[in-house]
Amino acid sequence: MSRKGLLSIFLSLFFLNVASLSAQTIQEEKQPLISILKVLEAQYHIRFSYIDDTISDKKTLLPDSNLGLEAVLEFLKTETLLEFELLDNRFVVIKKKPQAKPSHFRMQHLEEITINNYLTTGITKLNDGSITIKPETFGILPGLIEPDVLQTIQALPGVLSTDETVSNINVRGGTHDQNLLLWDGIKMYQSGHFFGLISAFNPYTTKRVHVYKNGTSAKYGDGISSIIDMQLPDNIDNEFKAGLGFNLINADAFAKIPLSKKTELQLASRRSVTDLVLTPTYDQYFKRIFQDSDLTNANRNSISQNEQFYFYDVTLKFLYDITEKDKIRLHFLNVNNRLNYDEQSTINDRNEVLNSKLTQQNLATGITYTRNWTKSLSTSSQIAVSNYDLDATNYDITNNLRLIQENEVYDGSAKVDLKYNPNHQLKINGGYQFTEVGISNLEDVNNPVFRSYIKEVIRSHAAYAETGLLSNNAKTNLKFGARLNYIQKFDMLFAEPRLSFSQRFFNNFRVELLGEYKSQTSSQIIDLQNDFLGIEKRRWVLSNNKNIPVLKSKQASVGIHYNKNKLLISAETYIKKVNGITSRSQGFQNQHQFKKAVGSYEIKGIDVLLNKQFDDIVSTWVSYSYNTNNYKFNTLNNGKAFPNNADIRHAVTFGGTYTYNHFKFALGLNWHSGKPNTAPSTNDTPNDDEITYQDPNSSNLKDYLRGDCSATYHFNISNTYKATVGASVWNITNKKNILNRYYNLDDEKKVAKVENHSLGITPNISFRLHF
Repeated sequence: MSRKGLLSIFLSLFFLNVASLSAQTIQEEKQPLISILKVLEAQYHIRFSYIDDTISDKKTLLPDSNLGLEAVLEFLKTETLLEFELLDNRFVVIKKKPQAKPSHFRMQHLEEITINNYLTTGITKLNDGSITIKPETFGILPGLIEPDVLQTIQALPGVLSTDETVSNINVRGGTHDQNLLLWDGIKMYQSGHFFGLISAFNPYTTKRVHVYKNGTSAKYGDGISSIIDMQLPDNIDNEFKAGLGFNLINADAFAKIPLSKKTELQLASRRSVTDLVLTPTYDQYFKRIFQDSDLTNANRNSISQNEQFYFYDVTLKFLYDITEKDKIRLHFLNVNNRLNYDEQSTINDRNEVLNSKLTQQNLATGITYTRNWTKSLSTSSQIAVSNYDLDATNYDITNNLRLIQENEVYDGSAKVDLKYNPNHQLKINGGYQFTEVGISNLEDVNNPVFRSYIKEVIRSHAAYAETGLLSNNAKTNLKFGARLNYIQKFDMLFAEPRLSFSQRFFNNFRVELLGEYKSQTSSQIIDLQNDFLGIEKRRWVLSNNKNIPVLKSKQASVGIHYNKNKLLISAETYIKKVNGITSRSQGFQNQHQFKKAVGSYEIKGIDVLLNKQFDDIVSTWVSYSYNTNNYKFNTLNNGKAFPNNADIRHAVTFGGTYTYNHFKFALGLNWHSGKPNTAPSTNDTPNDDEITYQDPNSSNLKDYLRGDCSATYHFNISNTYKATVGASVWNITNKKNILNRYYNLDDEKKVAKVENHSLGITPNISFRLHF
């Protein structure tokens, strides 16, 4: 179906629902509780906190608008047989009423939540060591006016991007390909728009995001550095919801449309406006991404012009509740980036123009069937396919050269998951997953004629089991399990134990112990720095159990947390070792750039966070991370360890948010020590077209410093329409940070220094309409 046809359907359904809602000015029938809660949140300026299962089957009438808040909560308590506890005059906790059972069955129903409003509203730390982000209740962070998922997680201690992009997120020293990104259970191989400056995942269709740095659940494979599990809304509440908005980079629209009492359609689309309108934000993004690429590094005898760039994504989810126990969900996501430009040159007094282009796409689709056998037992089955395709055609008119490159990934999976919760103290989870991954790489050159096509396929089987135990008083939480992997191609069988332990003591203190073994068979490498026009240099490859081994990691961490009177003091120390990395996956631009070696890295570090909140109006925090991160390659640097390319020894983040009624403001500062760098030998004279370097990563770039601010204001246009305006400035001091430095030889065989710089001062504004 064409995009015009899809848009017509979307608008038709939208206006049909608006008309329907307008006609229903008086609701005499009971409505889903979740719908009532959203109305009350806006009316009384409060927030409800609850577990989805607690309210999923509850319905009630809308309380009289003349009632006070306490009377409203008492009314809801009577109607739903739930408990509504008001905290600090703003937050209301919804819980099931205690049942008349022996004391060893009683529990605190929000036992998983350890820290609410972690840094800002919408971010919660759980007692299994993970972080949960809810974009729809997200507050504000410095530099962000929208809840960009992959930008938000960079505010967490131990997570940063050495080049400011969401396509190169380093979690505890790992490379970006060591992060497992799941969209509704489907693995994604592309994470960014604008080649890394914007998250590829629409935050307005994302219900929650679970982030694991360690102690991962046994149901997750891959992702030896982190798990970023993005989930869309999965319950039908028969409530129409829609919104649209724009900023200086893109425009988007989404709708959640009840089709019947048993079916719902979630639809969203986002597209850049950069090919239609030139903005200051686009100018800064363009300078940042396309610096040191074939687009800007044109040959002296040719020029690049008429560049056209745009991106879009389309999200669709169809929900069908066959019965009260049986549910089917269909998932679809298309993420796309496109760039093309003309290269013009005069040859033999004749003008010649050829078009170079780059396309990048990740298409994901799947179907999920869930069956609730009893209140304690449920199963979920999913079949999914994720297809990633990166294509580039690059012309060099002067040298009569044409290079075609393609990197394609096909990932098909089938999995079955079982959950058994006989009571609130015991949780059992197990399942099986089959995965087939095929990755191909193509290079085609016309002068001289050369063609290379390599394809690898790996089929793997995994079985897992995990048990979660909670003490009677909810002070002790233990989760342990294991994942058993079998790689058919290599006849490899290995186990991956997982552990998460949390113990609260002295009421306000909690100690946390996490550990895990993990593995993954796919990774990204760089053959040449100008691959794919120098913009998307990394290409996906599969392990061959030879010069590209299966990646394996093991990690352990110990943390202690103090939380009282809205003061959080947290410290976590960890050690992680990863074996099987290749030198081609690390992006060396020194004496090791063209060498092929297999090695490891080991990182030891500590993350410290101090977070203080004042009356739900002001939240301030400061975090500090220290680590040592070293490579070890037996065939490089005489077998001696040397600093990792992502060895950021010190990192400090300071931030604060201010919230008053509908106004939110955030200001923050990010500082970290300079990235490791390899300088040429001071006594070197270029010889044989080679540069002699000092020891690898023996020096550092200058320290990185960036200040950001942002503000949003929410207001009601009418009872139905609500709006939000926002403004942000990234790098408010216009600090010229050096992100990367490398060296090459110029035409006169002299050593030339090349530097890549960060984003300069980058303003952005946004407007959103909700209805």
